[in-house]
Amino acid sequence: MPNIKSAKKRVLVSRKANTSNKSQKSELRTLLKKANAEGADSAVIATAVKKTDRAAGKGLIHKNKAARIKSRLAKKEVSA
Repeated sequence: MPNIKSAKKRVLVSRKANTSNKSQKSELRTLLKKANAEGADSAVIATAVKKTDRAAGKGLIHKNKAARIKSRLAKKEVSA
């Protein structure tokens, strides 16, 4: 544990951010599994695309990864 007051605060802030990021990533993965499932409707896919964009905007995932995910979802939507 750090001794300097600002370092103590950084530990607390980063712990809170880590918890938040972990839950948001988990939620995104769950949504992507539902969207990639066989027979997923277009509403679920649209929600997954929206969440992916938001995650990339917040820096939760890389923008290129978001583009790749969205491209794969778009292919799935067209073929369905």
